[in-house]
Amino acid sequence: MMQTWFESKVKYNKVSQSGNEQMVTESFLLDAVSYTDAETRTIRQMQELVRGGEFQIVDIKKSRIAEVFPYENGEWWFKATINIVTVDEEAGKEKKMRTYYLIMADDIKEALVRLEESLSFLVIPYVVSALAVSTIVDVFPYQPAESIVPEGYIPVSEAEKKNPIFTNGENPFDKEDTSNTEDSSNDMKDESSTLE
Repeated sequence: MMQTWFESKVKYNKVSQSGNEQMVTESFLLDAVSYTDAETRTIRQMQELVRGGEFQIVDIKKSRIAEVFPYENGEWWFKATINIVTVDEEAGKEKKMRTYYLIMADDIKEALVRLEESLSFLVIPYVVSALAVSTIVDVFPYQPAESIVPEGYIPVSEAEKKNPIFTNGENPFDKEDTSNTEDSSNDMKDESSTLE
């Protein structure tokens, strides 16, 4: 399944290295299935990051980043723009595609080496047209532990088993009254014999 990345801008008071509080707006990248999911995940991450302080989500938008290449060590996130040229055999025309990647590295030289290493699976030739430090501060990929159902909620799969509209979760119209069907079939037999 392809990941959908959302870029979320958050405004909050950040304590600088000198100890002063300063209002900042920072961008975060997170994997989510919808804008609502992106907002929920941003709130959860910021509650851990800010620790009781106030924050405001200024903007959430879908990102055009195709893939993220995280590494254990690296201080900056670099955004790489890749141009790929493919040939449409039916039309006989070249098709140019632009793809964006995010790589963690300490400097631009290391980012380029890591990008080449991460894209070694590509068979099609490509050109790195841009590589620059990104405004994204941190990346939050999807974690299965985050999909825990909150207290007081019922998963949809369990809710479908029980029908809360009818008593005891059963629909009285689903049960067929076998005595009525037998009586009506006997009535039909009687009618057909009288017609003959």
